[in-house]
Amino acid sequence: MQEQYQGWLDKSQAMIVVEYSGLNMKAIDAVRAKAREAGGEVHVVKNTLMRNVFKAKGLDADTKLWEGSTAVGFAFNDPPAMAKAMSDFAKGSEFFKVKGGFLGDQVMDTAQIKALGDLPPLPIMRATLLGVLQAPASKLVRTLAEPARGLASVVRAYSEKTA
Repeated sequence: MQEQYQGWLDKSQAMIVVEYSGLNMKAIDAVRAKAREAGGEVHVVKNTLMRNVFKAKGLDADTKLWEGSTAVGFAFNDPPAMAKAMSDFAKGSEFFKVKGGFLGDQVMDTAQIKALGDLPPLPIMRATLLGVLQAPASKLVRTLAEPARGLASVVRAYSEKTA
């Protein structure tokens, strides 16, 4: 089982640690479905084993995170989407609380997880970045084409005048 935890930890870009005490199986399945939509997985973990995996990796194994009924959301593709899914589910449930998490090997508190969840999804961020990068190039093309357009309109006006 510890090897399985190690595999999840190695594959994930971020982890959101939550307490789920009092949550029924139907609600846990709903959390798991939201996590899959966000490109990740949610697993109920054994605190001692997870703490041991963290220590073996040289990561901070804060004892407050690994107390009580603990589940971990592993973000394999899109950390902001996972943070948003977990934060949104926590808003609607008194039995589901975000305790903290990790982005890479950096520890995050609940406020940082909420801020991560407020970031736009990865495809939107890529599109925005691409738009920013393309803007100067398209402006340059318009600027370079403008004298040719002006010359073309002068030639057309002259040809219409002489015809």
